[in-house]
Amino acid sequence: MPEFLQKVDGLVDRLANRLIWRLAQKKLAVATDVPLVSFTFDDVPDSALHQGAEILERHGVRGTFYIAGGLEGRVEPDRTLITAAGCEALSKREHEVGCHTFSHSKIRRLTGGALARDLDRNADYLAASGVAEPARNFAFPYNAAWLMARRELGRRYRTCRAAGEAINRGAVDPMMLKAVEIRQPEAHALALTRWIDDLVAQPGWLVFFTHDIAPRPTPYGCTPETFEHLVRYAVEKGCTVLPVDKALDRLGG
Repeated sequence: MPEFLQKVDGLVDRLANRLIWRLAQKKLAVATDVPLVSFTFDDVPDSALHQGAEILERHGVRGTFYIAGGLEGRVEPDRTLITAAGCEALSKREHEVGCHTFSHSKIRRLTGGALARDLDRNADYLAASGVAEPARNFAFPYNAAWLMARRELGRRYRTCRAAGEAINRGAVDPMMLKAVEIRQPEAHALALTRWIDDLVAQPGWLVFFTHDIAPRPTPYGCTPETFEHLVRYAVEKGCTVLPVDKALDRLGG
């Protein structure tokens, strides 16, 4: 896609997200005396399993991994995507497996009945992979929401996660949870402890998201050292670290 069209495409995504955040009527009351943190992964690269899940487990906590079945085992220049066996392993190790569509397409491009068929296909893929529970939570590919998809998504999932760079506090749209990205450059990722400090000072629900956890991460991931630093910091600061579905239970959602 030409650079000009890429910019227009990105602008449409940002405007759609802002419109949905502004107009949403369904609300979840995020009221908690305990700072809640969820660490989530999109796509999911195999390093998120081999490094990310392992780091979480070392600190006695679990995360949410949003899987797009159509990416299974794909080998790219700077990452390899998770396999069906990896999805099963996450489930058996008590991590939450969520949905990220099957095709990893922007939602607004799945018109007519295409979205429902795509989501059904991902559900079938996860079940065939040995994931114990159906996906109850969703993350938008490219963090790009679409107003016309809300009814279908709301029928299937408890929450949908976008970006937004904010802590979820007060009256929150569960179909547009806000999240903070952990990504390169490394100095930026390390400085994300400020979000945890903010959360501790005024409790709410902080959702982090990232992609790969690797010594040489993509621009959309971070190193194992940085990820462990953030997980350890959250635990030592007294945050309750939970997968999205369990955090939602904790909030009475």
